[in-house]
Amino acid sequence: MAVANSAVMYRMMATLAVVMLRSRVFADPDLLQDICVADLTSAVKLNGYPCKSNVTAEDFFFAGLAKAGATNTSTGSIVTGANVQKIPGLNTLGVSLARVDYAPGGINPPHTHPRATEVVFMLEGELDVGFITTANVLISKSIKKGDVFVFPKGLVHFQKNNGESPATVIAAFNSQLPGTQSIAATLFAATPPVPDNVLTKAFQVGTKQVEKIKSKFAPKK
Repeated sequence: MAVANSAVMYRMMATLAVVMLRSRVFADPDLLQDICVADLTSAVKLNGYPCKSNVTAEDFFFAGLAKAGATNTSTGSIVTGANVQKIPGLNTLGVSLARVDYAPGGINPPHTHPRATEVVFMLEGELDVGFITTANVLISKSIKKGDVFVFPKGLVHFQKNNGESPATVIAAFNSQLPGTQSIAATLFAATPPVPDNVLTKAFQVGTKQVEKIKSKFAPKK
């Protein structure tokens, strides 16, 4: 009986290995029809958006990346997304874009995209960019106009304009809605807040330092 059970287990493991080797990896579920334009007004909740029936060319169009965004922010950068929430026709297609503009000295702070790999194309200026692996290894490079750099899915990454001129990149994602978690804002501006004793232990600082950082992220009145 033990031998028979071992044989069955072996076959199950072998079958699972073959399935895993043959499977394809997608950031988003694969498309099952020609189009599925997102109904952004629907109250139905699912993994994506339900399809609407009254489709027009405007559902596949967005002019928002043509002009630079205002970089007079606390970080000196601004992200203009071109995802499914701006282009409903991207629903189920597994791609999206963004434009990021940086003032001199501006930074796109350390953040992650939990649902997508990101590829940036340098339109103007120069940036110092990098990501950190799960082994805490920093992979970084200075990039200039015409260069391309890749940030792997889910890994913490950043971009910094150390030049004296504005900089701009176009970012592409293999997800219709890649999501963004800014590390500092996620930890210090969560609602309800992350307990101070968690943050003091994690960052090895005192409560006063944690409260000071939290105050920087408090909504402006």
